[in-house]
Amino acid sequence: MLSQERWGALPLVAVLALAGCARREPTPPPAGQQVLRISQRNEPGDLDPAIASLPDEFFIIRALSEGLVVPGPDGGAVLEAAAERWEVTPDHLSYTFRLRPDERWSNGEPLTAEDFLESFRRVLSPGTAATKASLFLPVKNARDYLSGRIEDFGSVGFKAPDSRTIVVTLGRPMPPAEFLLYAASGPWIPVNPRTVSHLGRQWTRPGNFVGNGAYALTEWLPNQRITVKPNPFYRGAAQVRLAAIQFVRFDDEDSEERAYRAGQVDVTMKVPSERIETYARERPAELHREPLAETRYLSFNTRRPALKDPRVRRALSLALDRRRIVNDVLRGGQEPAGQLIPAAISSGVSGKGPFQMPEHNPAEARRLLAAAGYPGGLNFPHLELAGWSSTPVLEAIQAMWKNELGINVAIVLREARSHVAALRSGDYDIGLFTLIPDVADPISILEDFTSHSPNNLPHWSDAIYDGLILEASAAGDPADSRRLLRRAESRLLAEAPLAPVYFNSKNWVMGTYVHGWREDALWTRNYGDLWMDRAGAAAEQRRP
Repeated sequence: MLSQERWGALPLVAVLALAGCARREPTPPPAGQQVLRISQRNEPGDLDPAIASLPDEFFIIRALSEGLVVPGPDGGAVLEAAAERWEVTPDHLSYTFRLRPDERWSNGEPLTAEDFLESFRRVLSPGTAATKASLFLPVKNARDYLSGRIEDFGSVGFKAPDSRTIVVTLGRPMPPAEFLLYAASGPWIPVNPRTVSHLGRQWTRPGNFVGNGAYALTEWLPNQRITVKPNPFYRGAAQVRLAAIQFVRFDDEDSEERAYRAGQVDVTMKVPSERIETYARERPAELHREPLAETRYLSFNTRRPALKDPRVRRALSLALDRRRIVNDVLRGGQEPAGQLIPAAISSGVSGKGPFQMPEHNPAEARRLLAAAGYPGGLNFPHLELAGWSSTPVLEAIQAMWKNELGINVAIVLREARSHVAALRSGDYDIGLFTLIPDVADPISILEDFTSHSPNNLPHWSDAIYDGLILEASAAGDPADSRRLLRRAESRLLAEAPLAPVYFNSKNWVMGTYVHGWREDALWTRNYGDLWMDRAGAAAEQRRP
């Protein structure tokens, strides 16, 4: 749940930011107009929910479209959206969703059950290459259709008995509190199949985009801003209070914070380290901090000869002083990561496995590196440490490996989407990555490291790990599933294709005249209750 803390003086924080390129700053809206300007860090690669992969893309998509259900504000239980209600069989294997009778696309067409099924088929079709298709795997036969083992989509657990009814059959029992998290995730958001068929990849452009959300896409100025305005066909159009939302593109936290002080943006993504103490002291009501269910980890490309050896990977992990990174470098409420899965969503999975990731242990790290053939770092190959920004963290890691192991790595920075693409293709050595779960379910995280997952960034393959995940996904008893997932995470940490570094938190500023802001620990936003008190804005013209 979002929290606002009234702090006294705080230490400075090194805030991580996603890289980008801003071209110009926004023009302030006319006084009294309900136009909310939100800082946007990464230029969207796509606004197609089947293709999108970054939170920055779903920030906008969720304003334009919604699925059968939506994540609850502030991380609460899921809420009705396109579906007005649902029924669950006693065995938790079948869910029947009833669409609202007034549900329409933004072009006025009725939204039907067949539209949903065609959207689901599109995500699961191997040719779509949807990076988040795994969020459909709880559905019966979805895995086999996605892999191409079966070609008849009629065999997948989706049926539409009529235009307002969708029946979902699962491959294993899942209680509502678990399955509905998947149904509320981004890839389950429908697309208008007629629009997509007619316009192809151009369907996501202004004037073409057809969604079913509270807003419609009206402007997309690349690397400047994206504007959405109320959708008159939205079922709750009468309750939408904003005239527009502008997602304004900024390079970094410094430029967005300057725009915030100048009254040119209302909500920022981050706060520069040198400004946190000032806001905490002079305008604490505008300063917000929220722990995230987000893990920053180092991915080791196991295709590289030196990094194929788990002793090398363990040595690199043991040489990291995670507590020093969060306390001395970040200082923004982050926590050192002793496992991969954040505690907020571990559900009894993390922290109880047969393997516990050791604390900082440079002596053991040096022993392992020597045993692997690199005593004191001698003859260790030249490797690159890649990131999308996060320079202070990368520099701290670089220095720890130099000081503790005697090895040198070069820092390489890329734009965020280019960085992710390089990790996916294997065009990197060691990369810092942000793991933001799509759903608060541990298996959705751990499945990413199975041998054939497109999200397996270390390009690691382990038959024991794959078997544990497969068993856990098929387990009918939740206790058995948790036990298997504990073993799987322990195996992952012991083999060390990755090294968790810290659990992230978000520090940002927002005008006190903005009301109804909702964002959960998974970076999912809900725009339904937003409104602005522009009279209150006049009192904030002189910002620190």
